[in-house]
Amino acid sequence: MKLVLLGLSLSSSWGNGHATTYRALLSAFAARGHEILFLERDVPWYAEQRDLVDPSYCRLAFYSDLADLVRWRDAIAEADAVIVGSYVPEGAAVGQFVQDVAEGVTAFYDIDTPVTLAKLERGGLDYLTPELIAGYDLYLSFTGGPTLDLLETRYGSPAARPLYCSVDPAAYGTLDIAKRWDLSYLGTYSSDRQPALEKLLLAPARSLPHMRFVVAGPQYPFDIDWPANVERIDHLPPAEHAAFYNASRFTLNVTRADMIAAGWSPSVRLFEAAATGTPIISDVWPGIGTLLEPDREIILADSSERVIRTLAQDHSALGRAARARVLAGHSASHRAEELERHLIEARGATAALSPAPAFLTPTSKPRSLP
Repeated sequence: MKLVLLGLSLSSSWGNGHATTYRALLSAFAARGHEILFLERDVPWYAEQRDLVDPSYCRLAFYSDLADLVRWRDAIAEADAVIVGSYVPEGAAVGQFVQDVAEGVTAFYDIDTPVTLAKLERGGLDYLTPELIAGYDLYLSFTGGPTLDLLETRYGSPAARPLYCSVDPAAYGTLDIAKRWDLSYLGTYSSDRQPALEKLLLAPARSLPHMRFVVAGPQYPFDIDWPANVERIDHLPPAEHAAFYNASRFTLNVTRADMIAAGWSPSVRLFEAAATGTPIISDVWPGIGTLLEPDREIILADSSERVIRTLAQDHSALGRAARARVLAGHSASHRAEELERHLIEARGATAALSPAPAFLTPTSKPRSLP
C-alpha cells in the first residue's frame, strides 16, 4: 500500500504525544511491506526541537503553508490511502484539499477525540469540521466505546473505528537499573490534569518526605509549589522514556478531563509504561478496566490515601502482568495490522464508486514517491 499521512509532527516529540504514536505505528506499518510518506507542517516550535530527521521506515517531508502543500498534489492523488491527523495546523483546509484531490481512501486519525468533539460542540476548531467528518471515508479514533456511535450517528461518519495508541516493544522493555524514584509522572502540563497530579502525586509527596518523586514534561507554570522531594525534568526525549520508567517503583497515569468524560481513551504513556513492567497507578475513567484489569494489572486511585497505601507495598507482579497484557494486544504491530484492516474495509465500502487500488492487487508493482 502507498500511504500518505499528514500529521502534527513526526520529527519532534517536544510537548506532544503524537510523534511517539506515529513513530511506533508507522514503523510497524512499514514492516508489513507498505510505503509511507509523512507530510509535516514546518513550524518553528518543532523545527527547533527535532529529535528525528531521517526515519528509516518512511519518507519525511515538510511543507511551509497551504500553498506549498499543493506541490504534493500528485502524491496525495495517487496514494492508496491518505490520512490527516488531529491538531494539524489549518487542518480543516488540509482535510478539504485531501478530500478534493485524493483518489484512494481518505481517513482522519484523531489522537485527541474527546478534545476534538468538545471543541466542535463549542464551535472553535481549525483542524476539523462536521462536514469533513462526513466526507472522510474513515474516522480512526483514539477513543473507543460510545464515542464511535456518536461519530456515526450525530456527525455522519461512514465508518468510525478505534485505533488506540500503542507501544514499540523494541524501544520499551525491562532494564536492570537501580530505582531512583518511588513514583514518577511523565506528561506535558495541562490545566485540567493538574488537580489530579496534585492529588495523586504532590500531596502524597508532602506526606512521604522520605520517598522520592519526579515529574517530567514541559510547560509547567513557574508558580507551582513543588515539594522538596519532587524532582523536575523539563523535557525527556523518547529515547530516555524506557529508562525513566524502569527507574521508578511506580508510575502515575493522569487523564485529561474531556477524555475521562468520554472514557475508553488510553494514552500512549499508559502502554509505554506497562511495556516496561513498571507498576501503574492511574486515575479512574470508564473503559480502563477493559484494557488493564484493576488490582491485577493496574492500580486505580481516586485519593491521595490510596496512593500512599500503594507506595508502601510491592506490586512488581502487577507490573509484570500489565506488561504481558500490553505486549499481547497493544503493541505497534497489533495496531499496524488493525490500521491495514480498517483501510481495506473502507476501500471495500467505496469499491462501487472507484477501481480497486494497488494494495488490493497482489501483482501490482509499488510506485515511487515524489
